[in-house]
Amino acid sequence: MRGAIMQPTYFPWAGYFNLIRSADVFVFLDDAQFERGTWHNRNRVLVGGTPHWLTVPTLRERLGCALNEVHADEKLHWRRKHLSLLRQNYGKHAHGGDILDLAEQAIGDLRDSVLANLNMRIITEFCRLLQIKTPLLRASELGVPGARSVRVARICDHLKCEEYLSPPGALEYLLQDRFCSLTPARLVIQEFQPEPYPQRGATAFVSHLSLIDVVANLGWGDAAAYLGRGATTRIIEPTIQ
Repeated sequence: MRGAIMQPTYFPWAGYFNLIRSADVFVFLDDAQFERGTWHNRNRVLVGGTPHWLTVPTLRERLGCALNEVHADEKLHWRRKHLSLLRQNYGKHAHGGDILDLAEQAIGDLRDSVLANLNMRIITEFCRLLQIKTPLLRASELGVPGARSVRVARICDHLKCEEYLSPPGALEYLLQDRFCSLTPARLVIQEFQPEPYPQRGATAFVSHLSLIDVVANLGWGDAAAYLGRGATTRIIEPTIQ
């Protein structure tokens, strides 16, 4: 069993879905602390050939709020603005209709303004359309306590994972916390290097955008194939720590 654990982010990039696709079980760390101005509530799309931020405004909650406690500020009409920008910039793409249908369904619903729920709904819908079958769980529902690497290790043990699949950005703190001594699960670092693809309106390839851009240019079938390429893995041995 290979597990992966990530905080739910807004319209994630291809590497996020490559990680989900590579795991046997994926856990949303939906009760992690919210950090304003991070991938938690924003991501990038291409506007006029230039990266542009799509940002979900959030209400000013108490310090230390978790993602599943933070609410989007609906008074700022951000949903309408995001959908309008996506229509204007991706409506004429070869597969623009595909991503606009998803966006309408995922963020057009006003009934739930909790940021974690919004992000998980978007990611779940992407996975469905990309034919990613990995089970998606919520950390808040597992009843596993702890902080940082201790909690990650305990979740791995709870799910009986033999391997924990992590992006390279988390390696430093995993090593600091001596992750390999906390669980028998083997630590595997997976790095996704995005391949260039034809981008309408761009003079040169712009990488690390939201998967919105990939789907609008390639369509669901080719986007799914795209996610299966460009990943490398390396095992972190306990002796290194």
